[in-house]
Amino acid sequence: MLRLDREKIFRVETAEESPGFLLWQVSSLWQRKINAGLRPYGLTHAQFVLLASLMWLGRQEKPITQAELAVHAKMDVMMTSNVLRTLEGKGLLVRNAHPIDSRAKALSITEQGRTLVVPAIQTVEEIDQIFFQKLGEDMALINQGLLVLVSKNQSEE
Repeated sequence: MLRLDREKIFRVETAEESPGFLLWQVSSLWQRKINAGLRPYGLTHAQFVLLASLMWLGRQEKPITQAELAVHAKMDVMMTSNVLRTLEGKGLLVRNAHPIDSRAKALSITEQGRTLVVPAIQTVEEIDQIFFQKLGEDMALINQGLLVLVSKNQSEE
């Protein structure tokens, strides 16, 4: 039987010292709660993120492209395209010709999509509040750290 020498394989002494593993654990716990909250709406987490992001970006009152939505959500462009196709098939959004860029499609949430996503947003925000309130006063510091990770890592893609 092969004996694994921990010192030569892992950089940490305990799993709790691994930020990646901790992020995985927290993300898994949080996503289970989010998925349970979204189940009554018939939405996957990815579908919810794109619909909610479309609502968020729609406040700008300018045409929103698929590429802009993918960048905002930090989601892979191909995955975004696949999820948008599903949402369009469900009648929750439409893709129309972009008024300026003939190569792009302008995304719009339908009334059916709006009716579905507004209470879903409230549900997810409530889940987030309950889940993350356990951080107490550290929440602002955690958010700052996460923003640093997002901004410094997105430039590497």
